[in-house]
Amino acid sequence: MTKDQTGRVIGAAFGLVFIQANAGTLPTPVAVPLRLLAVAAFLWAVVLGRRGQGTPAASEAGTGADTGTGTGTGFGRRYWYVVAAEVLGLVAGLLVISRVLHAPQAIVGWIAFVVGVHFSGLAVAWRRPAFHALGASIAACGAAGLVLAALGAPAAAIGVAAGILPGVLLLASVRRPGRTDPAAPTA
Repeated sequence: MTKDQTGRVIGAAFGLVFIQANAGTLPTPVAVPLRLLAVAAFLWAVVLGRRGQGTPAASEAGTGADTGTGTGTGFGRRYWYVVAAEVLGLVAGLLVISRVLHAPQAIVGWIAFVVGVHFSGLAVAWRRPAFHALGASIAACGAAGLVLAALGAPAAAIGVAAGILPGVLLLASVRRPGRTDPAAPTA
């Protein structure tokens, strides 16, 4: 599979995880169909990813900026720098949230916020402007989750804002065809 195909699967997998992990905060009649739809969307992305139909606009796939080709599954050094920064941000924030603030309800908001910022890093590393919009959207969902947690909102509200919405954004983003040439104009 190419970077873009692999990225489609990675983005869809994280979208699925966001939804599956947070749907439990919703009533069962809402959670079950939502989880089933998320699985169906993930499977759709995997099938299309394997067939190579289109390139995801917001997957974690590379554009070939490191190699100039856009093929292969190696994501390159800049990808790993972004991922390392993401992991450090996640760990540091989770330690503060759990050990200093004692606010476990804010964890999902922090995770979504860091994942959103990570997409902005990828936008720069891979010269993919569409990642800025996805990153800002997911980061905004995370920030909303953090605010809701600080205000003592119900777990369902936090889960929808900071977990389910980012999952939907990720699953939807891998469906939108993107571009593979970093010099090509965006639509």
